[in-house]
Amino acid sequence: MTRALITGGAGFIGSHLAERLLNCGYQVTIVDNLSTGRLANIEHLTAFPNFSFAVEDIRNIHVIDRLVSECDIIFHLAAAVGVRNIIDRPINTIEVNIGGTEMILKTASRYRRRVLIASTSEVYGKGVALPFREDDDTLSGPTRRSRWSYAASKAIDEFLAFAYHAEIGLPVTLFRLFNTVGPRQIGQYGMVLPRFAQWALAHEPLQVYGDGLQQRCFGNVYDVVAAIQGLAESDATIGELYNIGGNDEISILELAQMVRDRADSASEIRLVPYEQAYQQDGFEDFRRRVPSIEKIRDAIGWRPSTPLEKTVDQIIEHLRAEMIGSGA
Repeated sequence: MTRALITGGAGFIGSHLAERLLNCGYQVTIVDNLSTGRLANIEHLTAFPNFSFAVEDIRNIHVIDRLVSECDIIFHLAAAVGVRNIIDRPINTIEVNIGGTEMILKTASRYRRRVLIASTSEVYGKGVALPFREDDDTLSGPTRRSRWSYAASKAIDEFLAFAYHAEIGLPVTLFRLFNTVGPRQIGQYGMVLPRFAQWALAHEPLQVYGDGLQQRCFGNVYDVVAAIQGLAESDATIGELYNIGGNDEISILELAQMVRDRADSASEIRLVPYEQAYQQDGFEDFRRRVPSIEKIRDAIGWRPSTPLEKTVDQIIEHLRAEMIGSGA
């Protein structure tokens, strides 16, 4: 039985990964400080006898040393997440993302553990060569704008992981996630799809930032965690970096219309200027963000298979069930 440690495992993606690995016969331990993760995401996993969790910060060396020593492989997903959270708490973003990854890599090197590290499409920054490929140049904005601290901190994580692999042979694999969505994701920190679904179900206005013509690709979380597991179970992926995401584009305005229609909602769609939404001068967004998934397809045969309409239905169904459960 492979023993897996998932940092940030009570979060949206981490909880889905834990569930998948448990169903595949792994022993799974989660560590999460619950700053953005939720115990509700993992309550159903306590029925598995080979599941355990610790509520702790990944920068606690004593706890992390023990957990890493008891595992075979580490899935490092813990990070500051969400545009709203990143802008409001830039110190936390930088310290958690860089300090937490440094702690994991140092401890993993002590016990020679395999490590998979989650990065982000934000690293591509203002890149305009589409689709984004893993070896493309990156271009970030000015350091005075905290909006870029997340991308910069995750880029440092990547540099650090590759350095551990090159210098001491640590078996690391990195992956950049592109707008992963699905059940259990919450809109509190700026995630667009659950916010739209929550507003639609409440028949409140769906707030679309900017002109709504910016285009994105969304990856279903069930497809994404299958990709992560596939990377973990292939030795050929060690020392490499992979994009993971959907590759069908949709504008944010079209997305809002889709959510409203599939929720059978009477909500209006309202355009909101960025400066009003984030109260930050010069907030920068991207017109398009499209991943190339050729590399991961060639490596493990993975490609996304869930249509966006089905993902939207999954999110709406999950939120409706939560509303019924809470008596709302």
